[in-house]
Formats: sequence, structure tokens, C-alpha cells
Amino acid sequence: MLANKWSLYILGLLGQSDRPLRFTELRRHIEGVTQKSLTQALRNLERDGLVSRTVYPTIPPRVEYALTDLGHEAGALTTAIADWSRTNAARVQAARAAYDARTADGS
Repeated sequence: MLANKWSLYILGLLGQSDRPLRFTELRRHIEGVTQKSLTQALRNLERDGLVSRTVYPTIPPRVEYALTDLGHEAGALTTAIADWSRTNAARVQAARAAYDARTADGS
């Protein structure tokens, strides 16, 4: 569930926000996500207990999304992965370049 590209963005945005976010706010902040992909990701995160969905009886209905306690725990893990990625990006790039150089020579 966390391997889904959009799920990580959603968890990150909700984790950084000091309040619940509406669908349109999430969509505006996630470049390239389609309405369908965002809807599916939010449903899956809600189903897995990581995101809560609150519907307010207004016209039109107002729907807000927030992290649950479980979602905050998952967010800590994804933050750790993001931190590791930023710290080690140069090392990963160097390993890729070395690999590409070896394989380009036919070794």
C-alpha cells in the first residue's frame, strides 16, 4: 500500500498539514495526479486505516481527509525513507554511474 506513488504524496501532504485537507487541495498540490488516481489512493488509504474521511452535510458536500494515528506512524516511516534518500542520493548516483560505465564496456 505504501509503495503506491500517490499514497506517499498523500501521506506526506497530510502529515505536513496542521489541518485536514479537502480533495481539491490534495489534487492541487500533487502534480500529475488524475482525479481517478487520487480517488483510488484515498479510498485505499482509508480502507487500510491510514486516512480518515469526514463528510459534512453541506451543499455541495464538503469532504476532508486527515491522517489517523496509524497514518502518522506510517508517515514517520516514509519520512525516514525520504531523509535517507536525500542523504544518500549522491552515493546512489555514483553507484549508478559506475554500474553504467562497467556495463557499457561489456564487462
